Amino acid sequence: METKQPLRLFLHYLIPSMIGMLLMAINILVDGLFVSHGVGDRALAGVNIAVPIYSILLSISLWIGMGGATLYSIHMGANESNKANAIFTQAIALAIGIVTIIIGLSLLFERQLAYFFGANDSIYPYVHDYLHLILWFGLVFILENILSIFVRNDGNPLLSTIALVATAVFNIIFNYIFIFHFGWGVKGAAIATIIATFLGILILLVHFFLPKSHLRFTKFTWSNAMMIRIMQIGLPSFIIEGSAAIIVIAYNITFSHFAGEVGITSYAVINYIHAVSLMLFIGVGAALQPITSYHYGAKLFARLHRFVRIGVLTGFIIGVLSFVIGVVANGWIIAMFGIDDPDVIAFTKDGIVLFFSGYLFLGVNMVFAEFYQSVEKTKLATIIIMARSLVLFLPLLYVLPRYFGNHAIWLAFPIAEGLTMIGIFIYVFWRKQKQTTNNF
Repeated sequence: METKQPLRLFLHYLIPSMIGMLLMAINILVDGLFVSHGVGDRALAGVNIAVPIYSILLSISLWIGMGGATLYSIHMGANESNKANAIFTQAIALAIGIVTIIIGLSLLFERQLAYFFGANDSIYPYVHDYLHLILWFGLVFILENILSIFVRNDGNPLLSTIALVATAVFNIIFNYIFIFHFGWGVKGAAIATIIATFLGILILLVHFFLPKSHLRFTKFTWSNAMMIRIMQIGLPSFIIEGSAAIIVIAYNITFSHFAGEVGITSYAVINYIHAVSLMLFIGVGAALQPITSYHYGAKLFARLHRFVRIGVLTGFIIGVLSFVIGVVANGWIIAMFGIDDPDVIAFTKDGIVLFFSGYLFLGVNMVFAEFYQSVEKTKLATIIIMARSLVLFLPLLYVLPRYFGNHAIWLAFPIAEGLTMIGIFIYVFWRKQKQTTNNF
């Protein structure tokens, strides 16, 4: 951490992190592809409507995982391994408690939840088939993601990536078998994801038996102060993924109102690709987090700033490449899902170009948010995430289609991201005017 050349150290964490996050997204994308080809367009729309519950569960794992892992790395940087492992134990216990309550309530009001997410009578059966199983086994997704984050922070990004690679590969295999050979439809997609994720957990548990592992479970003692600190630091990660669920729900409702099932299906295609892109940007921040948290704990502030510049540049480059791919390959993206309705194809082509323009700004915003979180500047990180996902996005989504038509719905995302990035740059410029060595 303290001696390796900054770019090499960043790449050491970035490459496994990006692969890992990409494969997490592929788990969702594969479900969509197999469902679209094996069950049909309505089933694809149904799974997309159910996907927010997956995002909600993932947001909790990022909330507890990133909050706990940030504290873990800070204390490891300060050579306090016993305290670091106490944080790990508390994080696992906290996640299990929160998720059990949420899943219980969701199962009680499952039908109402599906319609709230944007389902209608014709799509509801598909939503239910997927949603019901994901809820029952939601704890599996939480534990895999939290373990993956801590294993990466404990200096083993390779094993974390191997586990996610295995999860993605098994998910593809099981999806193919359950949908095309067993004919289980949408239920088969959910079962495949659950089994594959469980196998990923088994691989992550290998880390605890490795000689270089510092990660250990300790005797559990309840600590309100530690729990609150974990949740405070992890709050931006929760908002990132939790707001993604709100965005999906808001988009589904808006498209349903202004563009009908053509809009819902079109958005389902774009949202599956967006899940992949979003994970790439989260992957850059996730790679930066253990490095900046460690350097912050070790008070190596000048070196820390170099990593921030590398991270921001990386996020911007990925954003530009994502936008270019959307412009050049939008026809191929649509064909990948087997869509043959000409109205859906036309609406989706326009949507990809407009929506993907937001990636020019999203990468920078996500890196800054995760950086501020990693150095315990939680309020700044929260402001960035709230601005891009709720404060700016929701009013834009309400106003744009009413004044500029249904194609303008796609612009709510890029305009919100662009305004957020301008705000960040104004703040950074202002802060530099009175910057000290460790002033962020």
